[in-house]
Amino acid sequence: MADKTFPLTGFGSVAIHGGHQEDTLSSHLTPIFASSIFTFDTAEQGMRRFANEEPGYIYSRWGNPSFTDTENAICALESFGLKNSDGTPLALKAFLHASGQAAMTTLFLANLQQGDKLISHLALYGGTYELLTKILAPTGVETIIIDLRDLNITEDTLKKNPDIKWMHLETPANPTIQCVDIDALTKLAHKYGVGVSVDNTFATPYLQQPFKYDVDFVIHSTTKFLNGHGTSIGGVLIGRDLEKMNTKITKWFRLLGGNASPFDAYLLRMGIKTIELRMERHCANAMKVARYLQAHAAIEKVFYTGLESHPDFETSKRQMKHPGPMLSFEVGGGINNGKKFINALQMCTRAVSLGTTDTLISHPASMSHSSVPKEERLKSGISDGLIRMSVGIENIEDILADFEQALKNL
Repeated sequence: MADKTFPLTGFGSVAIHGGHQEDTLSSHLTPIFASSIFTFDTAEQGMRRFANEEPGYIYSRWGNPSFTDTENAICALESFGLKNSDGTPLALKAFLHASGQAAMTTLFLANLQQGDKLISHLALYGGTYELLTKILAPTGVETIIIDLRDLNITEDTLKKNPDIKWMHLETPANPTIQCVDIDALTKLAHKYGVGVSVDNTFATPYLQQPFKYDVDFVIHSTTKFLNGHGTSIGGVLIGRDLEKMNTKITKWFRLLGGNASPFDAYLLRMGIKTIELRMERHCANAMKVARYLQAHAAIEKVFYTGLESHPDFETSKRQMKHPGPMLSFEVGGGINNGKKFINALQMCTRAVSLGTTDTLISHPASMSHSSVPKEERLKSGISDGLIRMSVGIENIEDILADFEQALKNL
């Protein structure tokens, strides 16, 4: 195993070695600790662990060595190369959850209470929108949705609503690939004492590190690119305020019971090891697909921040290493031609979700965002004919050939 004192200078090396703690049997990979409980040598030791006076495991709802290894690896990637204002390496803490939705639930319930308001932007994952409007709203937490790309409107909203306590960003957003300025919005939010969280699922820490801009929390649906193979559901909540993470967030995480399973944590850790290689291929393919679609007569619009025509091109370029593996587009002829195109695909996979090695195609209006009211969906730019694509790592020639044959009869 790698020497813990050896300075890892590459993201891919950290993805492979970061966070690993050698167990007593010197396993090459962290084993799957399929145990619900952990024993104490003495009654006194158990008392010290419950009082947080001694590190150690108690109950897998609270923590498990399989979780710790994966949590530490994700923290190492999100903090890679980042330092505090005093020059010391940025330290983070993470809690692995059973899903991205579970991670968001812990995030919001631990930071908001009745009478508080949350501000977010037009384009959001359907599950996030429902969590805000159907779960948080009845508890007395109001969500204000505006176009956060307009900093003047954003500041005016913050001024007029002193009850706003939180700003939640999703950039790039699902499924319009809309990007918002993390740096500018975080500075604005903190100016008014508002906390900031960023959903970094689409970008991953390989393409974007929100903690670089002093955000308070980052979340991921680890089901997606971090896992990379579609083998497990998971989510993670990462925070920079270690005292808060070790107290209030720990308490909410444990009480809500949204922890991951040891097997899912293991599968996630195996996927993370290849994230750099996978993302390089995902991104290279996505750029070629976007250029192909942009030039195709049957395609009306392409939404990809790597294209100069996208309104968020400059924002994406400024805060991301690459525009990423996700794009969406509209086929000429509306939803009927869109369905004909999707049904004609022979290699690309018809499925929701994203981030797997194969190319995934979905129809947000009838799938991931079907529960969002049509008026709100259209306001966010999610038209009836919009098609979302998670570009896989197949040979690009095969992806384009599949698209070509599916589009030729439209």
